[in-house]
Amino acid sequence: MPMKLHIDKEADALYLRLDDSTIVESEEVAPGVVLDYNESNQVVGIEMLYLSKRSPNLNLSTLELIKA
Repeated sequence: MPMKLHIDKEADALYLRLDDSTIVESEEVAPGVVLDYNESNQVVGIEMLYLSKRSPNLNLSTLELIKA
């Protein structure tokens, strides 16, 4: 499964899913930053809440991913 990025403007949140393995645990590692782990303790999802507070000038419609 390719990585998937979901932006929820109403919730002011961004979710990056790295693979489709089952999430067995989630941990808030910083205020508003949640990591999802699979059964092998690998990070498979990253959620960032309060995007507009983190970056007031962020324009979600122009968000782009850069492949290195």
